[in-house]
Amino acid sequence: MPGTGMHRDLNTTRRRGLQIASFGLAIFVLAACKSSYDEAAEEFFANRAPVPTPGTPPPTTGSFGPNFSEIQTAVFTPDCATSGCHAGGSPAAGLNLESANSYTALVSVASTQDSGILRVNPGDPATSYLIQKLEGTAATGQQMPPSGALDQSDIDTVKQWISDGAIDDRVQSATPIRVTSLSVTPNSTIDTAPSAITAGFDREVDASTVNTVTYLLQASTDGTFDNGDDVNIAASAITVPMANPQSAVFELNGVSLADDVYRVRLLGDGASVVLDLDANALDGEFSGTFPSGNGTAGGDFSAQFTLATPVVLGPTLDQIQGAIFTPDCATAGCHNATTQAAGLSLADADTSFAELVDEFSGQNGQSNVKLVDPGNPDASYLIRKLEGAAGITGNRMPPGTPLPQSEIDVIRQWITDGALR
Repeated sequence: MPGTGMHRDLNTTRRRGLQIASFGLAIFVLAACKSSYDEAAEEFFANRAPVPTPGTPPPTTGSFGPNFSEIQTAVFTPDCATSGCHAGGSPAAGLNLESANSYTALVSVASTQDSGILRVNPGDPATSYLIQKLEGTAATGQQMPPSGALDQSDIDTVKQWISDGAIDDRVQSATPIRVTSLSVTPNSTIDTAPSAITAGFDREVDASTVNTVTYLLQASTDGTFDNGDDVNIAASAITVPMANPQSAVFELNGVSLADDVYRVRLLGDGASVVLDLDANALDGEFSGTFPSGNGTAGGDFSAQFTLATPVVLGPTLDQIQGAIFTPDCATAGCHNATTQAAGLSLADADTSFAELVDEFSGQNGQSNVKLVDPGNPDASYLIRKLEGAAGITGNRMPPGTPLPQSEIDVIRQWITDGALR
C-alpha cells in the first residue's frame, strides 16, 4: 500500500519520542531529590534494565546455541561420533552421528533401542529418545555420552532446538543433491532384516520424485546382480517425512526378507530420477564413501548389503540333523549312507539316532567309548570329536572348518537332556 513505509517510520519516530520524553521525566523527578541533573541521570541509567535489541534471540543458558550446526560441533562430533561409538561403518545402536549423517539419522527416525519413540521428535523434546539418553531417563542402556553427562544447561539448549522444530540450519551445498547416508551400512552384513531403509541427502529432496520407480531395493537370489534373476522388493511404503525432508524412507513393515545379497538404488539417470527442489537430478555415483557423486548432476546411487540371519537351533535331533549333520557331516566321502566313514552314517535323523545314542565308537582305540552317552556330553565321543579334545583318534570333525562353539553347545544340551528322539 502506498505510504505504508512512511507511516511505519512516523510511528517508529513517535514511539522513540515517547521513550525519550519518559526518560526525561524520570530523570527530572530524580533530580528533585539529587544535587544535580547529571547525578540523577547517572543513577537512572545505572539502574535501568537493558532494552533488548529488536530481532535478537533470547540468550541461551548452554555453551552453544539452539541450532543444529552448533550442537553438531559442540556435542555430537567431540562426544558421540568417536571411535567405537556413533561413527564408522557399524555405529553403536545403528546411529551414526558424524556430521554428514547425524541429521538424517536423528530427526523423525525411530530408535533401534525403543522402536516406539523417535530419536528426535520435532517440536517435542519430552518424547525424543535423544533427550532421554542425554538425561539418563531412557529405559534401555546407559546415559549418554559415556564419557560423562552433559551439563543440564547444554541439554536444555538441545531441547530448545527440538522445541523450535529441529531445523537443519547448515548452509546448503550449491552442487547437485547428493546422498549423504544410508541406514544400512553399504557392504555390511547384518543379522536382522531392517524394518526400513533410510537414505539421507545433503538438502531437501522433491518428495514427488521419490517413488517405486526411482527408489529400489533388489534381491540378487544368487549373490550376483544384473544376470537376469534379480528380484525387486516391494516396499510397504516409500515416504519423504515432512519433519525431515532431507531423507527418503523405504518402508519394509510386514515385508519378509530372506538371507541374500541386496542392492539399494536411487536413480539419477533416465526418464524418472530423484530431484531436489530446484529440479537438479541426483548426483548419485557411489564409490563407498559418502557423500555420493562426482560433482555433476546425474548418476545412479547403488549400494549393497548382505542379510545373514543366524541359525537358531533348539536342542532337538531334528534341528541338529537339518542344520549340522546333513550339511556338514553326511557329505560325499564322509558320514553319508554310502561311504559311512568310521562305520557311521548320519544320513537322516532316524539313522543318526540309531547309530549314535548308546552306541560305541568304531574308531581304533575308542571301542569302549559311547558316541553319545545320554546325560553325559563330556563323555560322549561325538562331542570330543567336534571339539578336538585330547586323545581322539584321527582329526577333529567336521574336516576343514570346525563348528562354531554355539552349535556344539546345542548338541551338548541335547545330550544333557537325555539325547531323546
